[in-house]
Amino acid sequence: MKQLLAKAKKVCDQAEIYYTESEETTVEFRDAKLHDIESNYKSGYSLRIIKDGKLGFSYTRNLINPDDLIKNAVNSLKGKVEARYEFPSTITALQLETFDPVLNDLTSKEMVAECSRLCEIFKNKTDAEIMMVAGKGSENLRIMNSKGTDLSSKNGSYFLWMGLTYPGGASGIRRTYINKSFQTTPEELINEMIDMYNSSSNVVEPESGKMEVLFMPNSVYTLNWRTLSGTSGKSVYEKVSPLSEKIGLKIFSKKITIFDDPQDDTHPWARSFDDEGISTKEHTIVENGVLKNFYYNLEYAEKLGAHPAGHGYKTSRWSGDSISLKPLPSLQHIKIHPGNTSLSEIIKSIDKGIILEGVMGAHSGNIPNGDYSVGVSPGIYVENGKILGRVKDAMVAGNVYETLKNVVTVEDKTHYTWSGFFPAILCDNMSVSTKK
Repeated sequence: MKQLLAKAKKVCDQAEIYYTESEETTVEFRDAKLHDIESNYKSGYSLRIIKDGKLGFSYTRNLINPDDLIKNAVNSLKGKVEARYEFPSTITALQLETFDPVLNDLTSKEMVAECSRLCEIFKNKTDAEIMMVAGKGSENLRIMNSKGTDLSSKNGSYFLWMGLTYPGGASGIRRTYINKSFQTTPEELINEMIDMYNSSSNVVEPESGKMEVLFMPNSVYTLNWRTLSGTSGKSVYEKVSPLSEKIGLKIFSKKITIFDDPQDDTHPWARSFDDEGISTKEHTIVENGVLKNFYYNLEYAEKLGAHPAGHGYKTSRWSGDSISLKPLPSLQHIKIHPGNTSLSEIIKSIDKGIILEGVMGAHSGNIPNGDYSVGVSPGIYVENGKILGRVKDAMVAGNVYETLKNVVTVEDKTHYTWSGFFPAILCDNMSVSTKK
C-alpha cells in the first residue's frame, strides 16, 4: 500500500487508499433442515485522488497492476466532480477490543449443532415453518492517505437469524442475535419468539381507525430511516430536509433520544475511525426530543462549513460492495435510548392497537420528508392488554415527525437489529387500515 500511495501522490495533490479483506462462513436451515454451508473470502482496494479541486476514483478486486488503478482514477477526473475538502491527518486512533480470537476456532459443525438444537425446540413448541441462518464473519480494514494517516482495524462477529413463519404465508416472527464470539442463544430470546408466535396464530380482522401501534425493534427502522434522512448533511445541503432550520428545537417526544455510539466495543463492529480516516466519537442527534446535531462526511461538512465527526462510510441505501462506493454521511452505530417499561408491561397497557412485528415497503413514501406507508408483516392485534391474533392485509401510515411526538412509552432495553440497537416504542393516535 505504501508503494501504491507513493505512486499515486505523483499524479495528484492528495491521495487516499482504502483496503478491505473479509471472510464469512454461514450455515442455512430451511424448514428446520440443513440446506447449505457456504464460505467466502473477498478483498479489494479503492483509490481516491484530488487534483485541482476535482475528485478521481477507482477500485479493483485484484491489484495485479497498480498503474492501472491509478490511471483509472486519473481518467475519472474528467468527470469534474468537485472536491474542495482535505483528507484528514489522523496519526493515531483509539484501540478498541473489536475481535475475539476465539472466533477463529468456531466451526461450521458447531453452528449446525446450535441451529439443530433451536430447530428442535421450535418444532416441539410451534407449528411454524422454521428458517435459520448462523454465521461468523470478520474484516480487516486499512486506510492510508497522503496526509500521514495510516489506520487499521479488525472486526468480527458471530450472528444468528431466526424466523418462525406462519403456515401458508410469508410473514412471521423474526429475531437476530449477534456477539463478538459464539454464545448459546439466550433462553429469553427463544421463549419470546415462541410466545409471540403462538399468541398470534389466529387471524383476526379488526376495524380500521386510529389506535396505538407498538413498533417492535425490527420495525423501528421505518421511523429511524426517515429521521436519519432528515438529519443527514447531504439532505440539508440539497434542501430536501424539513429539519434544516430546527437545531435546538423540539421535534419529538421528550422520551426519544437518538445517538451514534461507534466506540462501544461491548458490541461487535465498533469503530474508532470512519471510512475516511476520521476519528469517531459519540454523537447525539436527538436528545429528549430536541434536535441537537446533523451528521456529515468530509464532502458535506466542507460544503456546509461544519466539522466532520467520523460519519463518512462507504455505504448506500440499497447496500453494495464497499470498495466500489464513495463515502457518504452515515450513522453506522445508531442507538435509541431505552425507557423504563418492560415489553410485557407495555403490551398489557395497550387498550386497542397493533404490535408491528415487521413491515413491508419501508422504502415507500417521501423519506426525506418523513412520510411512510407500510404493510404489516405481521401485525399482531391487542385489545385490553391481551393479544387476540394477527392481522393480515393491513397498513400503517404516518409521518415520523408526528408519530414520534405521540410516544406513549419506550421499552426498558435495546435489541440488535440490522440497522441499529433499538427498544420497542409505543405510539398513540396512529392510522391503521385493515380489510374492515
